[in-house]
Amino acid sequence: MSERKVLNKYYPPDFDPSKIPRVRQAKNRQFTVRLMAPFNMKCKTCGEYIYKGKKFNARKEDVENENYLGIRIYRFYIKCTRCLSEISFKTDPQSTDYVVEAGATRNFMALKLAEEQAVREMEAEKEEERTNPMKLLENRTKASRGEIEMVETLEELKELNKRKVVVNFDDMLHRYDEERETEAAVEAASELEDEQLIKSVFGERTEDGTIVKRLADDATDLLAAPLNNTTTKNKKLNPLVKMKSALIKPNSASPACHETISRRNNRHTGLSGGMMYSSSGSSSNSSPLAMTSAIRSTLSF
Repeated sequence: MSERKVLNKYYPPDFDPSKIPRVRQAKNRQFTVRLMAPFNMKCKTCGEYIYKGKKFNARKEDVENENYLGIRIYRFYIKCTRCLSEISFKTDPQSTDYVVEAGATRNFMALKLAEEQAVREMEAEKEEERTNPMKLLENRTKASRGEIEMVETLEELKELNKRKVVVNFDDMLHRYDEERETEAAVEAASELEDEQLIKSVFGERTEDGTIVKRLADDATDLLAAPLNNTTTKNKKLNPLVKMKSALIKPNSASPACHETISRRNNRHTGLSGGMMYSSSGSSSNSSPLAMTSAIRSTLSF
């Protein structure tokens, strides 16, 4: 099997390259190149529009006896996509563009025409200044006057900017202080609202840091509160028990209280002695009704 890419070739031992005849090529030879249409054009034969960017297999050749500042000029030949008529155009280094030679007409381009008109006017003005010294002096005077006006306008703008840019540091600091106070007030108000919300949900915090979820106990409320069941039961006690509790001496009592208690004790002692005497000296048929009446009289006192 032979080599597919044919990288190596066989040269026989008796090979003599001088025996190979030279091919005479034309001086201005044409090459086939791939290019795109550089502008919009219209075929003169069939009226077909060829738009910019359409690709062609064109023939390229050098233009004889033409150059621009040593830059070579090239000519290209393409065929119309509809009627296959030949269209030729060449490069224009002077204007960095292309020029149609035959077979088509270039479409109207307003921008290109405006640029060409501006270039023509500039060249005409330079030619007039070169030939007319008075015109050159007038143009220089106008240019100097325009420069002076431009400098004055710039100075005015700078002065206006300086007036606007003047900074008063006192006002600036005062404004910053006001903004800081406003922010602090807003933050304090928000914290107060949050604290009230927390108290309403979790209860109030006392001075020692504990959280109270109920009303605090007060001594005055205990005095105003009704008696409990134990106090109510004490009312139904035996009168002798009441009298005995009344005879108990309190720890902290006034002199008047001590005197009253001692008087009651003396009377109670006399009553008990009388009862004992009457019970011992009297007859055995004394009724308990007399003892009950004596106790009631003592309690009423």
